[in-house]
Amino acid sequence: MAQGVGRVFPAAVLWVQQGGKVRFRRAYGWLDPTTRRFPTGEDTLFDLASLTKVFTAIALMTLVAAGKVALDTPVVEVLPELRGRHPLLPGIDPHAKVPLPPNPAYQGKMVDAARLTFRHLLSHTGGLAAWVDVCDLPPGAAVPLPHRLPAETRRRRLAALLQAPRFVYPPGEGLTYSDVGFMLLGEAVTRLAGMPLPDYMAQAVLAPLGMTAATYNPLARGVPQRRVAPTEQCPWRGRRLWGEVHDENACCLGGVSGHAGLFATAREVALLGQWALSLGQGLLPPSLAQEMVREQAWVGAERRGLGWKLQTPAQSPVGDAFGPESFGHTGFTGTSLWVDPRRALVVVLLTNRVYFGRDGERIARFRLQVHRAVAAAVEAGAGEGI
Repeated sequence: MAQGVGRVFPAAVLWVQQGGKVRFRRAYGWLDPTTRRFPTGEDTLFDLASLTKVFTAIALMTLVAAGKVALDTPVVEVLPELRGRHPLLPGIDPHAKVPLPPNPAYQGKMVDAARLTFRHLLSHTGGLAAWVDVCDLPPGAAVPLPHRLPAETRRRRLAALLQAPRFVYPPGEGLTYSDVGFMLLGEAVTRLAGMPLPDYMAQAVLAPLGMTAATYNPLARGVPQRRVAPTEQCPWRGRRLWGEVHDENACCLGGVSGHAGLFATAREVALLGQWALSLGQGLLPPSLAQEMVREQAWVGAERRGLGWKLQTPAQSPVGDAFGPESFGHTGFTGTSLWVDPRRALVVVLLTNRVYFGRDGERIARFRLQVHRAVAAAVEAGAGEGI
C-alpha cells in the first residue's frame, strides 16, 4: 500500500475483515498531495463509482422481497416509455466514446423492449450498450455542480434515454457490462418505491446496513471537502472534482443514478461485504441474497450474478488467490469490494487513482498485488494488525 502512494493514487484506505473481525485497517496518503494538507483518514469518503451498482441492485431486490416487482417482470411494466421496437445498433466504447464496429448479425434488425426483464438488467444480459451520452451539452457549455442541476433538466435527459435506449443485441443473448442498464434500474427503483432514489436508498439499504456517512452529492449534504477524496482534474468541467461525482453521466443526472454517484467510507463498504456473507440477514430473505451471488451468465472473463461480479479462473480483478465462490465489484475511480465466503473474508480497497489520470493498467496491477498479499497473509495466519 505504501508503494502505491504517489504512484498509483494520492489517497487510499485498505480495510480487511475476517469472521466479522477487523484484521487490518489503515489510511494512506493525502487528499491534497501537492501541499500535503488533509491526510487521508478512515472516515474519508471516496467516490464509489460503479460500486454504486451493487447498492442499486440490493435496493431493487428489497422491492422484489416486498412483492412490488419480480425478477422476471418486463421492465416496460415499470418504465412504459421503453415500449416498442427498437433498432439494434453498434455499441459505444465507454472510454474512447466512439462507436464500436457493428455486428453484421444484427444490422437492420429490431428488438421488442418487452423482452427486457429486471433479471437481464441486474446481470448485464439485457442487450443494452455499455455506455451512451445522456448529457446533451454543446461543446464549451458550463457544467454546473451536480446537485445544482435543475430537476427539469434531469427529467428531460432521463426521458430521452427511456424513449431511445441503445440495444446492441436482443435481451438474453449475450453479456455486456452496461451503465445504461443500471441507469434504468435506478429510475425503476424510484418509481416502484414512490420516492427519490437517495431517499429510498437511505431508508431501505444504507440505514439497515448501519451506513450513516454514505451519501450522494456530499457537498450538498454539508460534508466538508477535507473529508472527501478528490478525483480528476476534469477538462470537460474545468475543475478538480472534489466532492462531486466523477462519472459524467451521473453528473448530468444530478449526481444521482443507479450506476454511479454514491460516496462512502471503507468501514461502511465493509458493512456491505459483511452483510453479503450473512446471506442477506436483516435486509433480504436468504433465498434472494443467495440468488444475487448465483451465476446468471458467463461469457469470457465476465461472470455475473445479480449486481455482483463473480470470480473467474482468468482475468479476475483480484487474481487467483480467491476462491471460485468469491464475488465483488470494482469502480472506475479505483475502488473495490471483494468477498470470499470460504475464508469469511471481506477486503475493501478505496482509492482515488483517477487523480493521476484514467489509464487503468496501474490500478489493475496494484489491485492484484494487494489482494494476493491479503490472501497470503490470511493463509499464513497473520495476527491482528491495525
